Amino acid sequence: MSDAHSQIGGLLERIGRKQVVVGIIGMGYVGLPLALAFGGGGLRVLGFDTDPAKAEALNAGKSYIKHIGDAQIAELRTAGFLEATADMDRLAEPDAILICVPTPLTRHMEPDLAYVVSTTETIARRLRSGQIVILESTTYPGTTNDVMRPILERDGLKAGRDFFLAYSPEREDPGNPEYSTARIPKVVGADDAGSRAVAEALYGAFVPRTVAVSSAAAAEAVKITENVFRAVNIALVNELKVVFAAMGINVWEVIEAAKSKPFGYMPFYPGPGLGGHCIPIDPFYLTWKAREYNQHTRFIELAGEINSRMPNHVIDELARALDASSCRGLKNSRILVVGLSYKKNIDDIRESPSLRLLDLLRDRGSKADYYDPFVPVVPQMREHKDLIGQKSIEWSLDAIGGYDAALIATDHDEIDYVALCRAAKLVVDTRNVCARAGADLSKVVLA
Repeated sequence: MSDAHSQIGGLLERIGRKQVVVGIIGMGYVGLPLALAFGGGGLRVLGFDTDPAKAEALNAGKSYIKHIGDAQIAELRTAGFLEATADMDRLAEPDAILICVPTPLTRHMEPDLAYVVSTTETIARRLRSGQIVILESTTYPGTTNDVMRPILERDGLKAGRDFFLAYSPEREDPGNPEYSTARIPKVVGADDAGSRAVAEALYGAFVPRTVAVSSAAAAEAVKITENVFRAVNIALVNELKVVFAAMGINVWEVIEAAKSKPFGYMPFYPGPGLGGHCIPIDPFYLTWKAREYNQHTRFIELAGEINSRMPNHVIDELARALDASSCRGLKNSRILVVGLSYKKNIDDIRESPSLRLLDLLRDRGSKADYYDPFVPVVPQMREHKDLIGQKSIEWSLDAIGGYDAALIATDHDEIDYVALCRAAKLVVDTRNVCARAGADLSKVVLA
C-alpha cells in the first residue's frame, strides 16, 4: 500500500472513531459556528485567531458574537472538545486545518486574497504529512489549486500524496435558528479522490449529508453561484420597488400576493442595499476571474450596479419625504438611522448599507445618529473610518421625537415599531416592518 493510501486509510479510520483534531483558523462569524458544530459532533477542535482576546474569551467559555450564547461554548470547553489559541506554531497539532478568513474586495473591486495567502503561508511553515487543509472562505474558481497549492507544496510535500487539499464553501446564515451550521448540507470539492474522501468523512461527522463535486474549482463555483443567484434576484426586486413606487403600487403587497403561487416563483425582498460579507462582494470575484477567459458578466455587473445604488435611492426618498412633511429638507436635519447591522437580530455590520446611509446623510448636511440594540458602538473596520467609535443612542421615545425623521434600515425583532411610529415625526421604512407590526402608518413612507 502506498504512503498516500496508508495516510488516507488512517485518517478515515480516526475520523470514524472521532479521534482527529480539527484546527479552524479564524474564529469569527463563520469559524466559531463551525467550531461549535464540529465540537457538538464529538470532534476535538483547536480554534486559531490572531486576536488573543478572542482566544481568551473562548477558553473562558464566553462568546463575543451576540447571536451565539455562552452556554454551548462553556459546555464544549468543559467536555474538552474546544480550545482556542493565538499561537500559530500549534498548527502542527490538528489533523485537519480549515481556513475561515475574510476575502474582501480592493477599492478597485478586485479580489483581495491577502488573508488567504498569508494564512496559507503560515500553514505551510508548519505543514506535516497526513494533514488535510480545507479552504472555506468564498473566492473565485481556481483559488485552492492555483493560489494555495503552490504555497503549501513549496517545501517538497505534494497535495494528494503527502497532505490533502480541498475546498468546502461556508454556508453560514447568522442568526437563523432554523438552519444552523450542523443542519446544512456541505459541498466538498478536491482535485484528487483521497482528499475528497477525507473531506467528506470529516464534514460527515456533523452535517446531514455531504455533496461531493469533481474539483475544488467546481466547489468554489457552487458558492459563487449561490451568492450570484441572491444578488441578481435582490437587484430585480429592488428595481421593481422603484418602478412600482413610481406607479403608486406597493411592491411588498405585490410580493406577498405573488408568493401564493406554489410553483415558478420564489420571493425575494427589497431593502436599502446589500450587506454582509458574501452577497455584496462574491459576485465580483467571478466578474474579475471571467475577464481572464475573455468573458463578460453583464448580468452580474448590472445587478451590482442596481444594488449599490439603493442607499442613494433611499436618501433621495427621505429627502422628498422631509420636503413633503416639513419643507425642511435634508440639510441641518436630525436623522436617526434605526439598525446598523446588515440583517436582523445579529451584530454583524460588515458591508452594511446602514454605514453607507450614515455617510450619505452627513455628506448632505444632516446630523445623523443611529440606534441598534445589537451594536452599541461602531467597531474597527477597513472602511467608514469616520464612524468608528460612534455609539448607539439609548432607546427613548422622547429622544426619537426630537429627530426630524427615523430611517429604518434593519428590522430587528426586539424594536417596538408601534411605539417608534407613534413617537417619530416621520418614519422612512425600507423593510416594510411598520406595516407588519400593525403600527399607525400615517407618518410612514416606504423607500
